[in-house]
Amino acid sequence: MTSPIRKSSKKSVALLASALMVTGCVSPIATKSGNYTKPIGGSPVTANPTPYSASLVCMGDFAQSVGLGQPRIAVGRILDYTGKEDFEGGRRVTQGASLMAISAFAKAGARLVERFDTSVSELELKYANNKLIGDSADKDFRKITAGSIPGSDFYLVGGITELNSNIRSVGVDAFIGDLDTQDPKGNGGSKMYVINVGLDLRLVETETLEVVDVISYQKQIIGREISLGVFDFANNNVFDIGAGERSLEPIQLAVRSVIERAVLEMTANLYGVTSPDVCSAIAQQGAGLPTTNSITGNYTPAYDNLPTNNGQTRSEASRWHDDRDRAIEDAKKAALRGRKD
Repeated sequence: MTSPIRKSSKKSVALLASALMVTGCVSPIATKSGNYTKPIGGSPVTANPTPYSASLVCMGDFAQSVGLGQPRIAVGRILDYTGKEDFEGGRRVTQGASLMAISAFAKAGARLVERFDTSVSELELKYANNKLIGDSADKDFRKITAGSIPGSDFYLVGGITELNSNIRSVGVDAFIGDLDTQDPKGNGGSKMYVINVGLDLRLVETETLEVVDVISYQKQIIGREISLGVFDFANNNVFDIGAGERSLEPIQLAVRSVIERAVLEMTANLYGVTSPDVCSAIAQQGAGLPTTNSITGNYTPAYDNLPTNNGQTRSEASRWHDDRDRAIEDAKKAALRGRKD
């Protein structure tokens, strides 16, 4: 007959083995790769569009197709004026609204000049002024040429001015069960709440400081929570099972959407676009034409390779991913076959 001590020790060994199986992917000794464990995840990098990104790209294609001389745009500070902070998480609203606006103008094919962060340029200018930077072209120090920096025609400034929490919320909770304590019990609930974010932007003519365009927008954001649970006694066992879902529309993506809508309206005015109908016409007219405009932004080709550039493939999720891109997979297999240990 097995003693209670041996039974207890077997249970302890089984529990220890189970715990080791759970933590088996973590080693106290670094592996050959130099890590204690392999990070989970590995999802590909994807584009981050809003419902207005395609229209911004349409604006860029329109300006390119008609040969429109776009004005030079600079983006200044778009600050968070809401003052809302979480006790542990810090600011509730993104501090990168200016960067979102720069990306939005790039999607629209605007000619951008840097005014947001000029620290590197100013340091380079200081070094060049002291004749510390060499110029490999003529093996001499870099010359400072008057008028070499293009000026802006307009600049964008403004701020995030609203973050209103819990504009309205609704919910329902229910509990169902018999008076008998041995019978199963169940509970469920559903909640929804709405907040909003708003911002005010203005476009200023650089030379005269005249405010030529002002836009104020807001966007509502919805969140929801669903829960369901069952509690029961069966065969001298207790069963307490619960399931639920909680989701909130991303606040920062809502800020990006509001900014892109505002930039879209401003560029439509600058480009002379009267309605979204121009997008369908441009799509039919410019189908297959090479362009660098995409929902990820825009760029200047480093070489004369516009027909074969990667402007239209930057938004592909599997591109360059070593587990998803067939070309990279083939290259890895070829490297493994040719490796000599």
